[in-house]
Amino acid sequence: MQIHPSRASPPSPVRWTAWLKAVRPGFLVLTVIACGVGFATSAVDGLPLQAGYALATVVLAALTHAAVNVYNDCGDAVIGTDAINDARVEPFTGGSRVIQNGELDLGEMYRLAGVLALVATVGGLMLAAQRGPGLIAIAALGALVGWAYSQPALALMSRGLGEFAVALGWALVVVGADYVQRGAFAWLPLLASTSLALLVAAVLLINQIPDIAADAACGKRTLAVRGGASSAMRVYGLLSLAAYGWVVLAVLRDWLPAGALWALGALPFGLLAWATGSARTARALPLQRVSLQASVMQAMSHGALLIAGLGWQSG
Repeated sequence: MQIHPSRASPPSPVRWTAWLKAVRPGFLVLTVIACGVGFATSAVDGLPLQAGYALATVVLAALTHAAVNVYNDCGDAVIGTDAINDARVEPFTGGSRVIQNGELDLGEMYRLAGVLALVATVGGLMLAAQRGPGLIAIAALGALVGWAYSQPALALMSRGLGEFAVALGWALVVVGADYVQRGAFAWLPLLASTSLALLVAAVLLINQIPDIAADAACGKRTLAVRGGASSAMRVYGLLSLAAYGWVVLAVLRDWLPAGALWALGALPFGLLAWATGSARTARALPLQRVSLQASVMQAMSHGALLIAGLGWQSG
């Protein structure tokens, strides 16, 4: 019997490329940074970095984030918002586009999300067996939040609760990374995660602005849809200010070490994002791209500077 070549051959380079695009690897950097904050908080308390556990944490957290990204694309494909989104600003908004471009179909995307989630779950259980059962609770809550974010029956993203879900998810990444190193729960990672979680939520909010028309047409009631672009930018400014205000307050109250103040160095990116995102001129579209880029840079640099400042403190 002759085997059809398409069944005998390994996946083509084109398919591998589509899978990579589907997980949106550029945004996984935020998860790596969040893990780094968790490693830094354990170091502040005098715990040496356990590199093997740290690597496992980063890989499993990235796989989980990738699964959520793919599942979110599935949810948006089901309601049709990505298909009609002509105002998207790639690669920041409008999803990965692999379904809309015909690179993968909806069934393949659901299977990809399932495989990523399964690998992350099995790996997480193995890691929990080594580091403690508390990790299962953290991972389960994170998985529930990620699932509920896009799951049609709950669809937190469509109920104006997407930002809260995202903030909680990234806080859990920091807490989980610290737990793997520490083998126990502590307050410090939760306190340190707050500002980063707020800024990641701000990234989600500002990314929703170009998608307002498409989301509204499909019944996706994000915060940006509910309040409009101007209101969304005001909330973006408040989230950013709250993040920096929290760092200052936490240091003044001795909840975080003084090295956390290094994270204030990301503020110029936030100001740039707010100023360009609030502009209503003939150059609004190119300024909008600058705003989205600056917003991502604010969250990433804030997290990186927080890691550096806490690392300096621990040294």
